[in-house]
Amino acid sequence: MAADGDGARPRTNQADLGALIAQLKASYGERASTSLAVREQHAQGFSFHDIRPADVVVMAKTEAEVADIVVAAAKYSAPVIAYGTGTSIEGQLAALEGGVCINTAEMNSILSVNAEDMDVTVEPGVTRKQLNEHLRDTGLFFPVDPGADASIGGMAATRASGTNAVRYGTMRENVLGLRVVLADGRVIHTGGRARKSAAGYDLTRLFVGSEGTLGVITAITLRLYGIPEAISSAVVQFDDMEGAVNAVIATIQWGIPIARIEFIDEVQMDAINRYSKLNYGLKPTLFLEFHGSTSGVTEQTTRMGEICDEFGGGDFQWTTDAEESRRLWQARHDVAFACVALRPGSQAMATDVCVPISRLAECVLETRKDIDAEGVVAPIVGHVGDGNFHVAFLIGPDDREGDLIIANRINKKLVERAIAMGGTSTGEHGVGQGKMAYMDLEHGEALDVMRTVKIALDPNNIMNPGKIFTI
Repeated sequence: MAADGDGARPRTNQADLGALIAQLKASYGERASTSLAVREQHAQGFSFHDIRPADVVVMAKTEAEVADIVVAAAKYSAPVIAYGTGTSIEGQLAALEGGVCINTAEMNSILSVNAEDMDVTVEPGVTRKQLNEHLRDTGLFFPVDPGADASIGGMAATRASGTNAVRYGTMRENVLGLRVVLADGRVIHTGGRARKSAAGYDLTRLFVGSEGTLGVITAITLRLYGIPEAISSAVVQFDDMEGAVNAVIATIQWGIPIARIEFIDEVQMDAINRYSKLNYGLKPTLFLEFHGSTSGVTEQTTRMGEICDEFGGGDFQWTTDAEESRRLWQARHDVAFACVALRPGSQAMATDVCVPISRLAECVLETRKDIDAEGVVAPIVGHVGDGNFHVAFLIGPDDREGDLIIANRINKKLVERAIAMGGTSTGEHGVGQGKMAYMDLEHGEALDVMRTVKIALDPNNIMNPGKIFTI
C-alpha cells in the first residue's frame, strides 16, 4: 500500500482549513491531532487502496462532540470521515479531499441491555467481542461476526456480515434502530426497540450500509439471540470444488438450519495449514457449525454428513469439544494473514461477490478458471451458505502495478459475472472506492435515486465524499 502522505486533494482553502484546525484544537486539545503518523493510521484500514489522510483527526467522546465537530466542518465545507477500528476493506477511510476524521473508539459504552426483550443499545466504538463478553452472563449473544474485531458502528455503516449470516442474517436484519448525526449537525433517531413497525420510511435501513456518506452513527440498537444449548463443528473435504459447492446448495435447499458453512479451496487450505499449524488435506473443504438442542445438533450433523457423502465428501469429522471448535474457527478468521504468508511481503487485495445460491457453483468454478488462466495465486474462501465468496489476490512488492492489472482484470470478470447472474458486486465488504465502477451496471436508474437522497441529506457533499458514487 503506497502512502500519499499529505497527498489528499484539499477541498477547503488553506485559510479556512487553518481556522477549522485551530477551532478543533481549541475545543479538543490533544484529542485533535495533525500528526502525519496519526492521520495516515486513520486512513488505512485493511485496504489495498492508497492512503489518503485527513487534515486532522479528532477523538470524540460523546454524541454532542460528534455533532459539534460536524457543525465546525460544515462551516468550512470540510469533508467528514468517521473511523471505528479501521477494519474496512474497500478504501472507505481514505480522505480523498482532506477534511476531518472523527475517531469514535472512545465512544464505547454499552448503554442498555434489555434481556427480556433480547436487545441492546451501544455506542459506535463498542466492538463485537467487547459486546459478547459483556453479554456472556445474560445467556444472550450478538451473532454477526465479520472476522475482525470490528466496531459496531463500523459494522452498521458497512452493512457487515460474516460466518453466521446464513442462520442469523447480516447487520441489515439485526439493527433495530440508530442515532445519527447528519451533515448539518442535527441528531436524528431512527427505528426503535419494537420488532416491527409500519410507521413511515425505514430510515434505519437507509443508514445501515451508507458507509458514512449520509451521517455519523452515534448509537445502535441491536437484536440479540439466546446462546444455543449445544454447538458442534465439522470439517469435510471433497475431491473437487463442484462437489463441495453442490453440497452447500443441497444443504440450503433441504432447509437444514446450519449456523455456519464456509468453503475453502485447496490453495486457501494450504495457506491455513501452514499458518495455523493444521494438517488437513489440500482439497476443497467445508467448515461447518450447528447450533441448537443436543438432539437437534446431532440430527443436523448426521444429515449433513449424509448430504456431503452424496456429493463426494469423505471423512466427515465433527466434534462438540469447545477447544477444537475454537481452534478451527480461529483458523478460518485468520485466512487473511494466512494468505499473505503464502507470498511474504505481499498484500492481499480481497474482493467479494454474492450470487443466488443456485448459481454459486457456476460462479466459483468460472472464477477459478480465470485465476488459473492468469497463472496467479489467489485463494478462494466464502460464506457460501448465502452465496457469498471472496478471492484474495496477492499483490507483491516487486511488481505492484503488474499484479494489480491482473487482479483487476480477474475481478472485473468476477463482478460482471455475478451481476449477470442476478447477484451483487459486494456481499459484505461494501462499495467504498473499490466497487464504485460497477454501481451503474448493478443499479441502473436507481443510482440516480441514491444520489438524490445523498444531496437531500448532505447538499454540500461533506460526508465521506468520493465513496459509493460520485456527485
